[in-house]
Amino acid sequence: MKRHLLLFLPALIFLFSCSGRDRYVAITGYAQGGTYSVKLNMKGAGGMVRLKPEQIRDGVDSVLNAIDNSISGYNKGSLLSRFNAGEKIMPDDIFREIYRESYKYYLDTDGSFDVSCAPLFDIWGFGFTSDSLPSEEKVREILACTGMHRLADSLVTDRDGFASSSLLLKAGDCGPCLPELNFNAIAQGYSCDLVAGYLHSIGVDQMLVDVGGEIYCEGLNPSGLPWSIGLDRPEDGNDTPGKNLQGIFRAGPEPCGVVTSGNYRKYYVRDGKKYAHTIDPRTGCPVSHSLLSATVIASDATEADALATCCMVIGFEKARDFIMSRPDLEGCLVYEQDGVMKTWTSDGLVFEESD
Repeated sequence: MKRHLLLFLPALIFLFSCSGRDRYVAITGYAQGGTYSVKLNMKGAGGMVRLKPEQIRDGVDSVLNAIDNSISGYNKGSLLSRFNAGEKIMPDDIFREIYRESYKYYLDTDGSFDVSCAPLFDIWGFGFTSDSLPSEEKVREILACTGMHRLADSLVTDRDGFASSSLLLKAGDCGPCLPELNFNAIAQGYSCDLVAGYLHSIGVDQMLVDVGGEIYCEGLNPSGLPWSIGLDRPEDGNDTPGKNLQGIFRAGPEPCGVVTSGNYRKYYVRDGKKYAHTIDPRTGCPVSHSLLSATVIASDATEADALATCCMVIGFEKARDFIMSRPDLEGCLVYEQDGVMKTWTSDGLVFEESD
């Protein structure tokens, strides 16, 4: 979705804390066009049957492979790719749940988060196609085909349990084309939550799960402190995560999702104008405003992912007001004012800004 693929074999790195029986390990690998990292306390993992780190790694890989086979738009054999191609599919629990969650966030954000906008990402070159610069006429044409208001709020299947794009349309919809879906704006956060769910099932309660830069964490780190998370400085050319930081904040011990969305790593320039990958699904065009990156801390990574995307669509002032209106959220917004990069954080977020 947002990261480049790094090719390396999964590895296990053992980390030891100083608190008696605690034993932390880090499991790394690759998934969904990027990398993943899971840091966890092995104490209690597996219950009476003690699991080895290699077994936990295999479990994590199994979860991520199931997600890839269900909702990846880059996997041409996935349920999503086949659905978008007009085929009938037998949706699995993953496909059903992420669609249901996506519809919820569409309603919660007044349409600024919309997974039915796959054709818009494609014509602008940020979906599953190459760079493009569509005409206003083309944008209007595609807008007539998008919008979750055209679709049922949950997957509709036929009597045999198959779903298809034609069945998903609400009764009476006479739009010019069938819906296509793109879950990229929520898939990695959702993946973090499913991996965390697997770890919970084997008795792990202290962890940091990072899938492509989206994070779920709970408990404490090996030093007995809340997890430390770096925020990349949102400037063009800062393509290496962790190399140049805007600041650092702590998350945990309560369970939470931490997701940052920005426009500084996936964009192109045409005739001197920058076109970034955040598309406003209501206008059909890339956004153009002062907000450079939005970090949202929510109760889980699925919600944090969706709402970080929403914030990047609506811009700094509305994003700030949105976060402040939600006592269950914390946020950090980096924006530009008069040529100067500035940072706003919500009251409950402890943030140490870099010099």
